Amino acid sequence: MEISKDIVYVGVNDFEIDLFEGQYKVPDGMAYNSYIILDEKIAVVDSVDKNFKDKWLSNIEEVLGQKHPDYLIVQHMEPDHSANILSFTEKYPEAVIVASAKAFPMMKNFFGTDFSDKRIIVGEGDSLNLGKHNLTFLTASMVHWPEVIVTYDEYEKALFSADAFGKFGALDKESEWTDEARRYYIGIVGKYGVQVQALLDKAKKADIQKILPLHGPVLTEKLGYYVSLYDKWSKYEVEEKGVLIAYTSIYGNTKKAAILLKEKLEEAGQKVLIYDLARDDFFEAVGNAFRFDRIVLATTTYNGDIFPFMRTFIFALIERGFKNRKIAFIENGSWGPIAARKMKSMLEGVQGLEFAENTVKILSALNDESKEQIEKLKNELI
Repeated sequence: MEISKDIVYVGVNDFEIDLFEGQYKVPDGMAYNSYIILDEKIAVVDSVDKNFKDKWLSNIEEVLGQKHPDYLIVQHMEPDHSANILSFTEKYPEAVIVASAKAFPMMKNFFGTDFSDKRIIVGEGDSLNLGKHNLTFLTASMVHWPEVIVTYDEYEKALFSADAFGKFGALDKESEWTDEARRYYIGIVGKYGVQVQALLDKAKKADIQKILPLHGPVLTEKLGYYVSLYDKWSKYEVEEKGVLIAYTSIYGNTKKAAILLKEKLEEAGQKVLIYDLARDDFFEAVGNAFRFDRIVLATTTYNGDIFPFMRTFIFALIERGFKNRKIAFIENGSWGPIAARKMKSMLEGVQGLEFAENTVKILSALNDESKEQIEKLKNELI
């Protein structure tokens, strides 16, 4: 796939994968992106997952013919982007590996060699000239591994952005960018908002007209929109006004309460998303918790604590830097309900949270009193 006269896509689509990183559902597959920059010197940017070694090397050969690449630029050492470095050097022994200082010890760990005889170590502001294409490297430590660099091509005004601005989904599957990029960002990069902000500050100084990520499509239009979302996500700001209701339910009574609240909020004109944490896409729920300004957590008292899926959900929010939202609780218990207190205690150290004054308490099943509490919570939330 030709991106420009001098940049060619040589990545692959993975339709065999069911869980990315062993936990994120990817029904539309996954793209592992790799690029070739053609000039007086030829550079390949990043590798692909180990299962696609032959396809990737074939893609490179199809573009280059009898020519050989001079460099392999390694921006990120996660195996879905680095697994075939050794195979590349075996096919192209004269090529030089370009990466950060922290990347080469990782190569030693993965491959048993740090390529000391064929490497260039680059850091912040270093450059590599290919001819008319002058590449400048920016460090992007902890976006989302410590060795990460991104690459700016001044001639093309293109940013090779590593995992930044990536999304779930193969390239030949139509899927809306924002939702899958949010789920990807919050799930994988979300903890590192400070580091993403630092990278965005660097990127603002360059004239960027293309963003070439390691997952998802090349971005050439509406770049301001994508950058603004990354800015909000990495500042943990509200993306839009809405209510997310996350619940667990054993015998269906907590579910009834969650659905009743959803219906009342929607009747009042509120945007609402609801998730059964045991059945729905868990990380879609996590991502949308960062999207909206109000969150309702509904669960049962279970073994003197809270239901495991809810505990895991709250932990997933905290782990990713969740803050600056309004939180409300619905609890259920046939005797001694303590779920609301347990959930609140997990969240009390989180910055910028406002807890709703109204809590819904269900004793086994909804009754007139708990329905009135739902009405009061609805009024408070709107």
